[in-house]
Amino acid sequence: MKKFLNTADTFLPDALAGLAAAHPELRVDVDTGTVVRTEAPESAKVALVSGGGSGHEPLHTGFVGAGMLDATCPGQIFTAPVPDQMLAAANAVNAGAGVLFVVKNYTGDVLNFEMAADLALEAGIEVQTVLVDDDVAVQDSTFTAGRRGTGATVFVEKLAGAAAARGDDLATVADIGRRVNAASRSFALALTACTTPAAGRPGFDLPDDEIEVGVGIHGEPGRTRERLRPARELVSEAMEAILADHEALGAGDDTIVMVNGLGATPLSELYLVYGEVASYLSERGIRIARTLVGNFVTSLDMAGCSITVCRVEEPFPQLWDSPVRTPALRWGC
Repeated sequence: MKKFLNTADTFLPDALAGLAAAHPELRVDVDTGTVVRTEAPESAKVALVSGGGSGHEPLHTGFVGAGMLDATCPGQIFTAPVPDQMLAAANAVNAGAGVLFVVKNYTGDVLNFEMAADLALEAGIEVQTVLVDDDVAVQDSTFTAGRRGTGATVFVEKLAGAAAARGDDLATVADIGRRVNAASRSFALALTACTTPAAGRPGFDLPDDEIEVGVGIHGEPGRTRERLRPARELVSEAMEAILADHEALGAGDDTIVMVNGLGATPLSELYLVYGEVASYLSERGIRIARTLVGNFVTSLDMAGCSITVCRVEEPFPQLWDSPVRTPALRWGC
């Protein structure tokens, strides 16, 4: 294993210290295990809190800022944060209008955020939750009961964050988040496994001429292991799975599309994949209205990509275009 680290045990706090040094607009509290916007909570604004195991950066710490998350609680690598972290994040950003928890569908995250919501309610904080479960590759895995939460998390945090920023109430912001999740589907392909600092070796063996089709962001097995083939064929397989599951999506629809790198994929390859996705959708009369290409939900140093397609409804375009200022997403500011 070759990684930039001091020790495996201090990898996360050292990384968070660097985040704080690079972004003074964020406050990293090591004692509570939270990352919070430095400015005081906005009066009467719904606060967005998300979190999960680290190793997927920029998710979630890179999306803390104006127009997206107000706070996040990073767990250890691929390990859910604990309820005390989530409660501390909610307390830090609650401005009296309630808190929305954005939770990826992994067992530890779901259970701990449920406990944190109960604790927040006891403390007088109104909480609603949006569960993200967009991955169509598998219905259940080691980590989940039901579909996994992956790339659509970025869409939920952006669009729900914009709704909160414009002053929508908690019920409306939560409804936007749930609609975005329901309109989104994702599918991932892995060329290599990832290596966690603690393990020091790849999480699974993958021969040079094979790929994992439908892989999870923690390296969970996908649908099949197949021979490496031309990108056009791989994209077609992924898109067929997405469209087969997304019965509401069809000719004449607008979409938001994200081609996301899993950590070690060159940007040139991601643009190549995006080109194939665009061609596939165009041939079926489906338009792409908004686009993201790059690393947004990674899996440490895994080579591969995920494709996320969201069917556009109103007011998704306006919320997407609204200003956002975070370490990883920034426009309109």
